[in-house]
Amino acid sequence: MAEHETHQYDVLVIGAGGAGLRAAIEASASGVSVGLICKSLLGKAHTVMAEGGIAAALANVDDRDNWKVHFSDTMRGGQYVNNWRMAEIHAKEAPDRVRELEAWGAVFDRTDDGRILQRNFGGHKYPRLAHVGDRTGLEMIRTLQDHGIHRGIEVHMECTIVTLLKENGRIVGAFGYERERGRFKLFQAKAVVLATGGIGRAFKVSSNSWEYTGDGHALAFHSGAELIDMEFVQFHPTGMVWPPSVMGILVTEGVRGEGGVLLNKEGRRFMFDDIPDLYKGQTADNEEEGWRYCQGDKQARRPPELLTRDHVARCIVREIKEGRGSPHGGVYLDIAWIQKKLPKAEEYIRRKLPSMYQQFKQLADIDITKEPMEVGPTTHYVMGGIRVDSDTQMSSVTGLFAAGECAAGINGANRLGGNSLSDLLVFGKRAGEHAAQFARDNPQGGVPTEQVDQAADRIIQPFDRSAEGGENPFQVQHDLQEKMQELVGIVRRESEMQQALDELQTFKQRAARAVVHGNREYNPGWHTALDLDNLLTVSEIIARSALERKESRGAHFREDFPGKDEALGKVNTVVHKDPEGDIQLRHNPIAEMPSHLKEIIEQMK
Repeated sequence: MAEHETHQYDVLVIGAGGAGLRAAIEASASGVSVGLICKSLLGKAHTVMAEGGIAAALANVDDRDNWKVHFSDTMRGGQYVNNWRMAEIHAKEAPDRVRELEAWGAVFDRTDDGRILQRNFGGHKYPRLAHVGDRTGLEMIRTLQDHGIHRGIEVHMECTIVTLLKENGRIVGAFGYERERGRFKLFQAKAVVLATGGIGRAFKVSSNSWEYTGDGHALAFHSGAELIDMEFVQFHPTGMVWPPSVMGILVTEGVRGEGGVLLNKEGRRFMFDDIPDLYKGQTADNEEEGWRYCQGDKQARRPPELLTRDHVARCIVREIKEGRGSPHGGVYLDIAWIQKKLPKAEEYIRRKLPSMYQQFKQLADIDITKEPMEVGPTTHYVMGGIRVDSDTQMSSVTGLFAAGECAAGINGANRLGGNSLSDLLVFGKRAGEHAAQFARDNPQGGVPTEQVDQAADRIIQPFDRSAEGGENPFQVQHDLQEKMQELVGIVRRESEMQQALDELQTFKQRAARAVVHGNREYNPGWHTALDLDNLLTVSEIIARSALERKESRGAHFREDFPGKDEALGKVNTVVHKDPEGDIQLRHNPIAEMPSHLKEIIEQMK
């Protein structure tokens, strides 16, 4: 067997963001040994980029809010292809997870009477997002790390997993390498939790950090697990568009929650032009009412800037395509306008949006208290992922669990802002709890030496290839991202997606020729060459799933099928790997929703 370090745990958690940390904490609290793997450094998880807040029906700002309203909002936002059981669990348990976080030391913004303050966000009927200015994700990671660090969890930083190990159809561990020195690591485990985040680096313009190369999705797929809903990729409406060096960096929805408005180059609020039937009667039709809503008026309707992300993103694209965009290919997001509404508006903006103020000041030399920002859609989140059991978070492979963005079900066709952070807490806890229970109930499996040797050989292949006719892995990744952005982006057509699939076959051939020079220590070219396998896997799955869903729903918009298909609204697109290694798709009927949940949705309408 290839030379390697060996570590053995009851539960191995791959990914150290919010979901991974919460799973590790819960598993450790259950009394089992836990290993935690981070692709980068502990504390640098992408969760820190979640700025707006944690969605939970605490009802601290508006006492009309409760889990039923939250459940209904989540289902409607997801266009009813959500896993209704996951949406129910999430809405019911999110308040307890937020209060738990508070008990562990999280510092939230407060109401005048000392309760956790909550803000407005797109798609949520009432102010629901518990927040810490616009640095909520950072506070979540800090709190979870502080709470978890004393529990004896062993952390392996800067470590990449390249394969999951199976014996008799069950997960028994994982194999990977240490990024700094290139040494191989073997992890034996009775249960594995995937919490690796998303796939954003498959696209050119993305708010996602470099780690988001679809590792968990690809690991699960290649181990035999099913994925669902991979056609639903969320393009956040507001990412920075200027200067080019920062294109795609997230501009939190909190800006719009605090009163920010979207304007085209003519200075017109174009979001009033197109309000979906689903939200008519709940959306303000004038500036004054929208502002009152942002200031907490319970009788006012939400401004159109706080409609769901998929709709806002498409409206922005429309303005840009029809020639009404900003000079650098976006639109304007203006929070400075509230100076005519508030006497101390500058102080208010800096207090409510400190990170946004600093971000634009330092990166674009723009003072958001005085001038508008230029923004445009950026690849942000994938609703699709590993198919899991609603209650336990176990995948279709025995012993393999998943939580957070790499798991799927709760969000359906479109995620509401803020639901991601409460999703991490609710289902991270459940994944850790049930993984620990599985580990207690089952013995450790053996190490499949053949799988380890095959993985080790694959890892070092880029060093052994001939430089003649070889490819630069960075160039392959760059070209892949451009084609995915161009052909499988916000607006999709069959001809373009077919072209994307043809291009992906070429990229696979180029990736197989990717050459790496030097040695295994401190070699980013090597890491990029290995990431290509995962990026190509998830890119093909996204394109094939998008071709299969011949309708427009949520974040999936087909220009050639602009309407909804009632039959497709009752199925999920399921992806699995056949014995020959090919991608296979099928439509799976969504389980019938129980009558008491149907009644809730009808009442909320």
